[in-house]
Amino acid sequence: MIYFHAPFTAMGTPCELQLFAKHHAQAKRVAKTVIIDIKRLEKRYSRYKTDSLLAKINRVACIGGKLSVDAETAGLLNYAETCYQQSDGLFDITSGLLRTLWRTDQTTLPEAHQLAALLTHIGWDKVHWQNPVLRFLVPGMELDFGGIVKEYAVDRAAELCKKAGVTQGVINLGGDIRVIGPRDDGQAWTIGIRHPRYPEQLLHTVAMHQGALASSGDYERCLMINGKRYGHVINPKTGWPVNYLASVSVMAELCVVAGSASTMAMLKEEQGVAWLNHLGLPYSWVDVQGNAGGTLLAQSP
Repeated sequence: MIYFHAPFTAMGTPCELQLFAKHHAQAKRVAKTVIIDIKRLEKRYSRYKTDSLLAKINRVACIGGKLSVDAETAGLLNYAETCYQQSDGLFDITSGLLRTLWRTDQTTLPEAHQLAALLTHIGWDKVHWQNPVLRFLVPGMELDFGGIVKEYAVDRAAELCKKAGVTQGVINLGGDIRVIGPRDDGQAWTIGIRHPRYPEQLLHTVAMHQGALASSGDYERCLMINGKRYGHVINPKTGWPVNYLASVSVMAELCVVAGSASTMAMLKEEQGVAWLNHLGLPYSWVDVQGNAGGTLLAQSP
């Protein structure tokens, strides 16, 4: 078996594949297949590309129209709807509009009337979804798959590797991680979880033979106004960034589950830790006061 490392950039973040394969040609071929698929998903669902499928959907959303979607998009919408229901409406893929009032380059807080105006265009309850038809009941809406697609891409990458005969390695898309099997010597991979306030430091590490790990926090794409930090995880009901947990990491079988669970916990604020405990997946958390806890901390080597 040979070790193969492939760093690349996709979905606006540094990514890497670490694979063990029978030979270099196999590893290179599998890595190429995986990266092509990740780029395909980026092209389809990026909110930054005017020719993406998401851009097409949002042009329809803007006029309060309807359209039919393909099976892959339908699967993402089904999952988004499930997350909306399980989070009591806090995980909402229509909330991306709020980022226009929380840009990282702004120096003042949004006005109450600005938030109120945007909130009238936000809410999955304002969408009628019956596969394959997606109908927007209120003009001026927008979808954002940012909380789902990268994690979905990680899980697809894992399946593509396995299908090609590579069953040992790690897929890392900007901190969304899937371990498809142990190292060549059978040992676990050591995965570091960084501290939300000291990015050069690790909060803890976990040993993984397989499974997924994803984190959500207020440390990326945040802004500081009058000495206070405002993160990018925003409550779709109030329009304000969450301000209780600084970061949450969750381990699950699938990366899309780990990612959505960590985001839901952030959105639940004071109830987040209790919800994670009830969920039953391994997790860790740090609050904005610097307190930390969770079952993953107890497992940390």
